[in-house]
Amino acid sequence: MVLSICPNPSIDCTIELDSLNVGMLNRIDSKVETYSGKALNVAMGIARLGEKSCATGFMFDNHGRMFEHVLDKEGVKHSFVYNKGNARTNYKIIDKRSMLTEINDRGETVSEEKQLELVSLVKELSKDCEIAVMSGSLPKGVSSDYYGEVLSVIPENVKVIVDTEKNNMLSAIGRREIFMAKPNLRELESFAGSPVVDLKDMIKACGKYIDKGVKNVLLSLGADGAVLTDGTESYFCKSASVAVNSTVGAGDCMVAAACVGLMKGVPMHELLRMSVAAGTAAVTTSGTNLFYKDKYNEIYTKIFSQKI
Repeated sequence: MVLSICPNPSIDCTIELDSLNVGMLNRIDSKVETYSGKALNVAMGIARLGEKSCATGFMFDNHGRMFEHVLDKEGVKHSFVYNKGNARTNYKIIDKRSMLTEINDRGETVSEEKQLELVSLVKELSKDCEIAVMSGSLPKGVSSDYYGEVLSVIPENVKVIVDTEKNNMLSAIGRREIFMAKPNLRELESFAGSPVVDLKDMIKACGKYIDKGVKNVLLSLGADGAVLTDGTESYFCKSASVAVNSTVGAGDCMVAAACVGLMKGVPMHELLRMSVAAGTAAVTTSGTNLFYKDKYNEIYTKIFSQKI
């Protein structure tokens, strides 16, 4: 089973319009609200691929039951640390050119008492897991050191995957072995401290994670596919050509498929292929609706990994 730790759940409001005109009136074509968060997306993606997952993290009184309802519908177990107030709302604005503009809220403040409560809960839940994923931002009142604090209580035999910004990642790396990091290009450049132009640059920049003790780096390249490297072997997989409806949650679906690949014990090139298939399938759905298994299977047959 995979434990997905979501420190900052969100209500994602996806707005589609003809074009985004800054400083002018904009009329909405469609609006969809979903109850998610990066690690919650991972948990649901794992369930859609037929494996068991459990979601934990912070949750909020005024919206928590809706999040739980969505997870129940997907067949995901869950156990949260509840806080007063509202879950944050993130706005995803998509125009007809498939350009995405994001406006993310920080949400309510989480007390030190609740932070300690989640650490204890993760320690207990992780005893029965093969893999633990922690991803996303942190709510107000929680420092970047919290990533390392939470992950340090997970048993050493559990593979840990982290998908987050630089400071949170450094906190995680400083406290325990990280089996896999999942940056995108922007996050990779931030972590490495240098621009990335081609595959050679990407592998070199991924080495910055590996130098600090990360075992594997799964680099998302958006529509171009992804790279997977352990510092010795490196693979590239190009995405299939599909109609893009929304890129929201695609990276989370990649992580979900990587978890399933790890549980199945597949080799690196196959794990990468599975990850790219899930991420590509996710962009074919509107809003934050993740992916459907049949679309994943269809895309999986069309793509292949190649050694770099």
